[in-house]
Amino acid sequence: MEKVEQTFVELPEALVEEMLSKSEEIGNSLYESFKEIEKRKEDLRKQLVNKGILKRDADLGYPPMPTTCGVDGSYVVEKLLAIDFVTCAAVAIEGLTPPSEKRYWEKPHHRVLIHPEKHDPDTGTIIRGVMMEMEFELAARAPHDIVFLDGSLTTPLIYLNQAINKILEWENDNIQTEFGKKLKERFRQFLEDYKTILESSRTDKLWVSLPKYTTRRELGKMFSWSSNYDDRAVLTAILSPGEYTIPIPLEKPQQPWHLKLPFEGKELERLKDEVISGINNLFVMYYKPYNWTPVFRIEMSSSIANNNSRIAILLQGLKYQSGTPGIMEPYPLYIADRMVKHLGSAVPALRQTATRKMAELHQGDIGEIFFSMHSYRTESGR
Repeated sequence: MEKVEQTFVELPEALVEEMLSKSEEIGNSLYESFKEIEKRKEDLRKQLVNKGILKRDADLGYPPMPTTCGVDGSYVVEKLLAIDFVTCAAVAIEGLTPPSEKRYWEKPHHRVLIHPEKHDPDTGTIIRGVMMEMEFELAARAPHDIVFLDGSLTTPLIYLNQAINKILEWENDNIQTEFGKKLKERFRQFLEDYKTILESSRTDKLWVSLPKYTTRRELGKMFSWSSNYDDRAVLTAILSPGEYTIPIPLEKPQQPWHLKLPFEGKELERLKDEVISGINNLFVMYYKPYNWTPVFRIEMSSSIANNNSRIAILLQGLKYQSGTPGIMEPYPLYIADRMVKHLGSAVPALRQTATRKMAELHQGDIGEIFFSMHSYRTESGR
C-alpha cells in the first residue's frame, strides 16, 4: 500500500481519483473481451486441430539438450545543455547450465559505444541502427546450438533503413556524426550476419527470434478471429502446456521490403537482395512450454521450419530455459533484457565521470562546465 501511495504522491488528489475511476471502467471493458475468448476457447482449439496446425512437443521426441544463448541491446540519449550524451550497447548471455557451451566463444560477449553528438531529434534513429548491428554481430558469432534474439527478425531491416535514410539526409547537409560513421563501417558485416541468421543453413545452429509484442495475426486472419487480439494473446488462452502450432509463413507487408544502401557496390546489392529474400521466406510458430508461461511467438528461417528434427531441438531448448515460474521468457533473453535495461541508470554515472574530467582540464570557471553538462531529459529504447 505504501508503494501505491508513493506512486501518486506528486499528483493532485482529484486527478488520482479520476484516473482510478477510469481504470476501473477500463477493467470492466477488458474483462468483457477476455470473456469472449473464454467462451470460444473450445471452438478455436477445434479450428486448429481440424486444420492440423495444433501439435504436441512430445510427438517430436527428446533430442539431446542444446546449448543456448540470448542477445539483446538498448540505447540511451541523455539530452544535456550543450550536447547529447549517447550510449548504446548489446550483450550476449549463455543459457542455464547444464549444458554449457564448450566450443570457443569469442570475447567480449558485449558491444558498447559511447560518444557525444550534437542536438538532433533524430539521433535515436541512428543509434537504433548501430544497436541492431551490434546485436547481430554477437548473435552470428555465438557458438551455441540455439541463439535467441529479442524482437522480430524483420525489425533490423526497418531500423537500418530508417537510419541510413537519415544519415544520407544529414550528409547532404554536410552533417557528420560518430554514430553515423560507425553504422556505415559496420554495414557490410551487418548484411552478412543478417543473411547468416535469416538462412540458418548450418544444421548445428539455430537462430530464432522471440518478439514479446506483435500486431501480426497470421492465424487470426486464416480463421477470421476477432481483430481485438493478436495471435499470441489468443493462443496463450487456448493452448495447453506442451502444445505448439506448426510453422506457417510470416505475414507479408502491403509494400515490398526495402533497404537503402549507404554506398554503392555490387557486393552490397547482392547481400541486400539475399537478405530481403530471406525475410520473404520467414516462418512463425507458437509454443507454450508450461502453464506459467505465455505462448512464445517464434520467428525462424524456412530451413528450420521445414525440418522436424530442428524444431524438436528448438522446443527442447525453449522448454529447458523456461522452467522457472515468474520468468515470462527464456532465461538467457530474460537476463540479457535485465542487463540492457540498466544501461539508462548507468548513464548519469558516466556523465559525472566525464564532467569531472572536464573540470580537471578547464582553467576557467568550472560552473560553466556543470551548466553545459546538466541533464534535461533522457530518452531510451531497445
